[in-house]
Amino acid sequence: MPVKTAPAELTAGDSALRAQYLAEVLALLYPAPCSTDDRRGEPIAEYLVVPDARRPRLLVPTTSRRVAAAAVRRYAEPQSRAARLKRDAVVAAVRTGASSVLLRDRVRVTGPARESIDGYLREALGRDLSMSIHIGPARANRKPVLQLISPDGETFGFGKLGTGPLTQRLVRAETAALTALGTVGLSKLTVPRVLHAGQWRGSQVLIQSALPVWLPRAPLTPRRLTAAMYEIAGCCGYTNGTLVGSAYWAELRGRLAAVADRSEGVELAAAAELLAAHAGDSVLRYGSWHGDWAPWNMANLADALLVWDWERFTKGVPVGFDAIHYELQRRIQSSGDAEGAVETTVRRAGELLHPFRVAPEARELTALLYLVDLAARYLADRQAEAGAR
Repeated sequence: MPVKTAPAELTAGDSALRAQYLAEVLALLYPAPCSTDDRRGEPIAEYLVVPDARRPRLLVPTTSRRVAAAAVRRYAEPQSRAARLKRDAVVAAVRTGASSVLLRDRVRVTGPARESIDGYLREALGRDLSMSIHIGPARANRKPVLQLISPDGETFGFGKLGTGPLTQRLVRAETAALTALGTVGLSKLTVPRVLHAGQWRGSQVLIQSALPVWLPRAPLTPRRLTAAMYEIAGCCGYTNGTLVGSAYWAELRGRLAAVADRSEGVELAAAAELLAAHAGDSVLRYGSWHGDWAPWNMANLADALLVWDWERFTKGVPVGFDAIHYELQRRIQSSGDAEGAVETTVRRAGELLHPFRVAPEARELTALLYLVDLAARYLADRQAEAGAR
């Protein structure tokens, strides 16, 4: 479960939000009587701040050079050649010891180890470990994400902590999804295993196995991607029925009603009702979807397709949602033009949904329902209020 890097440089506002979030995360993971201010106490953890305290992205443990190098090399998932070069420079710095000159900002934590997240995880997993911490951009579903590293530098797991109502629900949902997917005998893709799930100091905790995303990549063919998405669509079975008579439509209308206190929610509900008025008697096939199958949540190897971030996995949605979502996110990532990406994706609905055996007359409807569904999610999560772009 590598963490995707932002496609653009941080703004001043981003930096301030990240610095504030860094303080919040440290207070969460190392609550009193632990402290990051007591210089006289016994240290229980120390981190390098990458790239610096003004623009924190990653906290790297100083346990050893090997562990520090693994924390950087096997966490970030660069989306460009420039980002990859920066990542490799940091790896070289921590591996050779030059980090003491290039990475001057550090966080030193003191206090009783048993009160910290490190102590909880060592006891829960029954093994020694070091931990790196990702400081992500502002999003409603932002949560502390931890990389767990063995003393010999092996990344063996990733952890998520749900701290508020939304993120706790998402962490519980991902735990349930990975548990269910581990029983259905997937053959077209590989997903993480649940290593531990529980609660710690009011936070929902999920520790999952690390997928080997650091192995060499292979070109991803449309056929392989479609086969994997089709396997997920049918992994929990299918149902058939009209749109307006389906459980999916009842659930979507309920979600839209929950955001009717905002003008965007009212407009979105009106658009959904218009769809139902024109095509409500269309028969659709309903299955499962990943919920956020995007280029940055997967890696294609020669012998495996790795897919992570299953917190939005849902059953009983129109088959083909994953294909539409992937196409839309890929276009937005490459062009930055969201409106143009939406229009092009909807125009290509027939081509995109043909491999999923969606009836020709239901393909545009499926794409439009997906857009309503995704917009309802963004409104319900209050992404804009959280500071997301």
